[in-house]
Amino acid sequence: MASSASSGSISIPSVNKAWIYSVYGKSSDILRFEENVDVPQITDNQVLIKVVAASLNPIDYKRMHGLLKHADTLPIVPGFDVAGVVVKAGSQVKKFKVGDEVYGDINESGSSKPAQFGTLAEYTAASEKVIALKPKNLSFVEAASLPLAIETAYEGLERGELSAGKSVLVLGGAGGVGTHIIQLAKHVFGASKVAATASTAKLDLLRSLGADLAIDYTKENFEDLPEKFDVVYDTVGQADRGLKVVKEGGKVVSIVGPAPGAISFFLNSTGSTLEKLEPYLESGKIKPLIDPKGQFPLSKAVEAYAYLETSRATGKIVIYPIP
Repeated sequence: MASSASSGSISIPSVNKAWIYSVYGKSSDILRFEENVDVPQITDNQVLIKVVAASLNPIDYKRMHGLLKHADTLPIVPGFDVAGVVVKAGSQVKKFKVGDEVYGDINESGSSKPAQFGTLAEYTAASEKVIALKPKNLSFVEAASLPLAIETAYEGLERGELSAGKSVLVLGGAGGVGTHIIQLAKHVFGASKVAATASTAKLDLLRSLGADLAIDYTKENFEDLPEKFDVVYDTVGQADRGLKVVKEGGKVVSIVGPAPGAISFFLNSTGSTLEKLEPYLESGKIKPLIDPKGQFPLSKAVEAYAYLETSRATGKIVIYPIP
């Protein structure tokens, strides 16, 4: 898998190991580990990636419960995020070549046309548009943890019109998306004040990521704060409460379903956001955050989803190694 490899010298099997489900339901009931799943065929504008690491997101299990049934085709290999090595490139692909180390969220339009063959496999296909070159200072595990979460954080702050000198309150600052909202708000968007909620044990983490005010939701209600915020970013389903603390003319953004008065959205993945953020990742201003207990081998994906579903993870959960 050296970068000097030509496409002719990389042998690609016809089948690979993957997690798959053919009915909707709970992850622990429906996921099956299969050793002979067809390796996806690529189109002219796609690359085939040898998966080194993949990360989990709540959308994975919500999809297993049938959230995207209107757009899905069963059976499904779960997983949106990938980091790995290009082993084949379609004829129209301009940016990437065999041997490139890449990462991305493979679902360009996750809600209307989610990929049937996701990233919890040895190989996955991705459109050139949704991936970027992996920052050299990041491991594959770190890179895999980023795409969906950091792109969601970025798009939400743009939709909320956060800009230099404005304030933001992050509801759920210690989760996969929340940890990136804090960092981006501070280091990329230039927020004058970043406040965030978490449980007692996670307050120091919020401060280390750049939060000026860390609020312990187990002991205080953020509605009781004496100030209001230009932007409230809800990652936990509290948009209704967020509306009480947003300034007049400010914006409440939510990634937990539609909420009256709030801007709700479903990420459209794009590699251009990752490219834009590359300098911040390479300089270490923005850091990946992986839960201390959040690394599971491919064979333990069911246990990894069980941990994700507790909603207690700090940062991201990553599947590595993948054979």
